[in-house]
Amino acid sequence: MASKPKETPAAEAPQDQPTEAPKAAPSLLSGVVTGRVHQPPRILLYGIHGIGKSTFAASAPSPIFIPTEDGANEIDVPKFPQVKSRTEVMDILRALYKEKHDYKTVVLDSADWFEDFIQAELRAEFTEKELGFGRESLFAEGKMSDVLGAFSMLRAKRDMAVIVIAHSEVKRFDSPITEPFDRYQPKLTTRLSSLLQEWADVVAFANYDISVKKEDVGFSREVRRGISSGDRVMYTEERPAFYAKNRYKLPVEMKLDWDEFAKHVPYYTPQQ
Repeated sequence: MASKPKETPAAEAPQDQPTEAPKAAPSLLSGVVTGRVHQPPRILLYGIHGIGKSTFAASAPSPIFIPTEDGANEIDVPKFPQVKSRTEVMDILRALYKEKHDYKTVVLDSADWFEDFIQAELRAEFTEKELGFGRESLFAEGKMSDVLGAFSMLRAKRDMAVIVIAHSEVKRFDSPITEPFDRYQPKLTTRLSSLLQEWADVVAFANYDISVKKEDVGFSREVRRGISSGDRVMYTEERPAFYAKNRYKLPVEMKLDWDEFAKHVPYYTPQQ
């Protein structure tokens, strides 16, 4: 009986075939980006009632409003039907991300009414005991973070600016270096307000232009009276009377007008 030929193991490579050297993993340093990358702005605009916050946002490029209240009803601007829950807002943001459209700016009007939706959602999901010991604010922060993450995805992937509108309130500010004093702040709980302020590229406070006039009332006494010109302005840097910030070189005070604002934002005026 003829002997069976010896089989070469399938995994054994012929001796004269060169083995391929393992490929080096790509260096993380190869992904380093230099220069400035201009993206659409993320704006938190807060101010007194009726100052023109919604009108400002409606003047942004191709806006679409997500109304949590009826503040934009009298403005001729594209808007979704008034939403009643955080879930509806998230559904809208998913649609803006996935579906084809020409909108360039998404506007949430307003954040303080939206916070009420978060509180209602927490009450439906958890008991009072489960929300105790500071957990309520922690859970609320997580739900707001999901929304801000969706906004950031629209900004990064769909090239959309984001404007979040909020009302203002006067609250006591406990400064570590001075006596406590009152100032304007967004009408939000402390934790959500801080989260929005950190997320935004611009936090602007809108108010009427007010100057202070000193008057001598006799007996070596002076009083200070606030006088308004009626001009609507926005402030972009923090002062004792209000919180504000910006990551651009915006004027400290400017007219509450989108065209004036856009002149100073690199995404809209890259030649500067």
